[in-house]
Amino acid sequence: MINKLFKQLLISQIVSAMAVTLCLLVDSIMIGRFLGVDAVAAYGLANPVLLGFAAFGSLLSSGIQVVCSKAMGNGNDKQLNTYFTVAVTVAAVFSAVGVALVLIFLDPLCVLLGAKEGTPVFTLTKDYLKGFIIGAPAFIAAQMLVPFLQMSGERIRLVVAVLCMTVADIAFDLLNVYIFKQDTFGMGLASTVSYYIAIIIGGIYFFSHKCIYKFDKKLIKLKALLEVFSGGIPTVINQISLVLLVFTVNKVMMSAGQNTAVAAFSIVSTIANLGYCIGGGISEVSLMLTSISYTEEDEHSLKEIVKVQSVYAIFINLAATLIFVVFATPLVRLFIDSSPDAENDAIFGLRMFAVSLIPSSLNAAFKKYYQAIGNILFSEIFSALQNFVFPATVVLILGNTVGKNGVWWYYLIGEVLSLLFITIYVHIKSGKPMFSLDSYVFLPEDFGAKPGDAMEFSVFDASGITSASLAAQEFCRIKGLPKKKSMYTALCIEEMANNIIQHGFVEGKDNRIDIRLVKKENHMLIRIRDNCKHFDPTKYMELNRQDSSDLSKHIGIRMTYKMVKKVQYVNSLGLNSLMLDI
Repeated sequence: MINKLFKQLLISQIVSAMAVTLCLLVDSIMIGRFLGVDAVAAYGLANPVLLGFAAFGSLLSSGIQVVCSKAMGNGNDKQLNTYFTVAVTVAAVFSAVGVALVLIFLDPLCVLLGAKEGTPVFTLTKDYLKGFIIGAPAFIAAQMLVPFLQMSGERIRLVVAVLCMTVADIAFDLLNVYIFKQDTFGMGLASTVSYYIAIIIGGIYFFSHKCIYKFDKKLIKLKALLEVFSGGIPTVINQISLVLLVFTVNKVMMSAGQNTAVAAFSIVSTIANLGYCIGGGISEVSLMLTSISYTEEDEHSLKEIVKVQSVYAIFINLAATLIFVVFATPLVRLFIDSSPDAENDAIFGLRMFAVSLIPSSLNAAFKKYYQAIGNILFSEIFSALQNFVFPATVVLILGNTVGKNGVWWYYLIGEVLSLLFITIYVHIKSGKPMFSLDSYVFLPEDFGAKPGDAMEFSVFDASGITSASLAAQEFCRIKGLPKKKSMYTALCIEEMANNIIQHGFVEGKDNRIDIRLVKKENHMLIRIRDNCKHFDPTKYMELNRQDSSDLSKHIGIRMTYKMVKKVQYVNSLGLNSLMLDI
């Protein structure tokens, strides 16, 4: 199920990320085609502010994925709602304070970004920030929508929201160019309105009866906030490192090639964001699935995740690399065709970026994977190395010796050095053979069930239930469990699987039930996961305790509850997951 689930989540994640990126890409194209090189340079100089707000949004988004996925893995609804409440509250407070500070200190901020006061670039930078900053709250909220809607299985709603946002941004940009003519202020405002449209469409889910999240101000706790921040710190370090890198490249480019070089870097950065959506999508899916599997101590699934994420990172990005290399010239000319120097610089830079995509995507996926399995410090250090230390060193050395063409090598050299760093580090720490799966999986020796203490099988139809039940009973016997517990285990699997097939299977759908047994001391843990209709047996039992007039109803579920000492249910990523402790 890992491969199929990874693919399903990846498609919506990449589409969502690309649609968000397309808003910025459309702004850049419109600015380049209709407002000129100075406006493109202004847009590039404003990027660190955009990235700063994106850093906070990413901090929350990534932290949400880590802590909420673990809460789902534990079947803890109260903890899930606590994290939801805390994330929404802190996002609202940060947005209000951030918007106020940018508006109050707008002039000195533009100077700090590199725009000289009194120049056209200064005015254009200031105007773009004024238009964009109004939408900063929606910009942050849009980033939070992605993990919340993904984890609740609302992938279609998520895609619709971001696609509507993209269409709206294009429409409002065109209105600004041809009717309102508000230059860079209008471009920033167009993005603002489109982000709010996405929030309205996606936000409807949180007011529906299907919503799995509940906002409760009584659940606001400092400890929960710190846990969210802790889970997202590697991502915010990643974003801050990018801000510093963009600032460094802008400074070197301004010194080596003036406005045309900065404009070229702005164009390449915008197109690169589209390419990074692939690696970003792979890494975010890895983070969600890894967090759940790690909480469940499912070593087999973790190995599958590492294999699948690596395969997708290599083959999808191989196709993307070819596209960017072959179509570099027409892509750049979408943005600008009035400055030959800027155009030539951007074409060369885009091709250098293209050849870095595969190692970049692998680095992003491994970084999120290690974050999810608890290697937070390593993820933080690696984020700084990958996104600032290695590339900035290349920029400063080659930029000041070779010139502006030397700067572009930071894409490839920085990512290759980062991938080598990961490979060598996990090899040394794990003691496993270099480049082996066990080395990259990087789990402690005592992680999860001991060899032979876990068993997994899948059921696709009614004929597979008997085989699964008998296999489970035999497994319990071999592991030395009492005959009574062995029988209970087999019965639980038989009754719950039958219930899923009878009431959950959807005709024409690829229905599947994955069952995992883990022996823990003198008891057996059963995880039953299916991709069928949403059904929470714990809520069903609660209703039936209130109305026990017909004891024959759903007798299988009633019997199962009598045989187990603990039941946990969670619906995550659109899947039903039931945990039983015999």
